[in-house]
Amino acid sequence: METKEYIASGILELYVYGLLSEAENDQVNAMANKHPEVKAEIVSIEKAIINLSSSFAPFISHSQFEKIKAQLELKHGKVVDLKSRSNTATYIGWAAAAALLIGIGFQYNKLSNTQNQIQSIEIQKSKLEQTVVELESKNKETTTVLNVIRDTKTSVIPLAGQAIDPTASAKVYWNKEQQTVYVDAAGLPKPPEGMVYQVWALKLNPLTPTSIGLLENFTADNAIFKVENNAGAEAFGITLEPAGGSKSPTLEKLYTLGKV
Repeated sequence: METKEYIASGILELYVYGLLSEAENDQVNAMANKHPEVKAEIVSIEKAIINLSSSFAPFISHSQFEKIKAQLELKHGKVVDLKSRSNTATYIGWAAAAALLIGIGFQYNKLSNTQNQIQSIEIQKSKLEQTVVELESKNKETTTVLNVIRDTKTSVIPLAGQAIDPTASAKVYWNKEQQTVYVDAAGLPKPPEGMVYQVWALKLNPLTPTSIGLLENFTADNAIFKVENNAGAEAFGITLEPAGGSKSPTLEKLYTLGKV
């Protein structure tokens, strides 16, 4: 995995929040020691959390605000005799009122900022929880695949490149006891836009192809796919088909083929 993808995966936030296992912490430490940009991102996340925690400050409560408001209304609601006042007293009164309004506005702004920060934390927390769920699901799926591949009862069928691309290759892992079939398509080129690889289980006499799955969302990092089991398969082939797949294989675009 590239450094940018590693940083964007969300694992560094989980590391800072202390949500990783000891083995995963060791992996992050190794990446940080090897890649300065990973270490810098960890420091940046830690600083952001420290700055956020120090930004919470006391503010005027709603009850305090209502008391101040009531006192102002009581003071200005009375009928008083008009007497001449000095300019100095007038200026002081206006200055005090302005200071009060500024103070209330400042505290309101702080409250608003704090609420926005809390909302941002909740969103980040939700994203982290989703990342944890996705990682757990991915780890579980990876463990399942590895168990099938490592099983001594699993047959490995190599699929060789054909005329359209002699350098292409693939492997089929078939465990008849568990009735599971996985395809490792890492040796295939990335399919063009609007096209998809389709896997076929073949009976050879007479030639009878049966579609057992599409290799969708194909990337270099996502090239192992679970497909349908076919108990009577005598060979496997992979063709390139329009998105959504085809009812029968396009033989001119047969990329790999291998007998059981």
